[in-house]
Amino acid sequence: MHILLLNGPNLNRLGKREPAIYGTETLDSIEKRVREKGKEFGAEVVCFQSNYEGALIDRIHQAEDEGIEGIIFNPGAFTHYSYALRDAIASVQVPVIEVHLSNIHRRESFRHHSVIAPEAIGQIVGLGALGYELALQAIIQYIQGRES
Repeated sequence: MHILLLNGPNLNRLGKREPAIYGTETLDSIEKRVREKGKEFGAEVVCFQSNYEGALIDRIHQAEDEGIEGIIFNPGAFTHYSYALRDAIASVQVPVIEVHLSNIHRRESFRHHSVIAPEAIGQIVGLGALGYELALQAIIQYIQGRES
């Protein structure tokens, strides 16, 4: 099983960026933990981060073309307004779980709405880095359920 862990803008700054909101763990550390957890579940996790919308769109398209079976996606600020990313997700047959470190529903009002969520099979918010591991478990169970 192959899973893509996809992260959007500014997530490369984790550990330095607003630690009171996003914590002190780095993206590298989160990616390492999710890859290791993936091995425990028999899944290979590949990671990609970009601050550029087009690169994320290209990676979503590429994921389907290379046989990725599920995507865990933290779109960062693109969550709230990127119809292009929403359309990219809608254009592929790969299930997506949306993840956010902070609880976007308890923050500024512009963060309360996700244009990505209607195309995702689920959304995990507010659980910090643990949310990525929970998303991995959920996407694997979802994929296995579709295969049976």
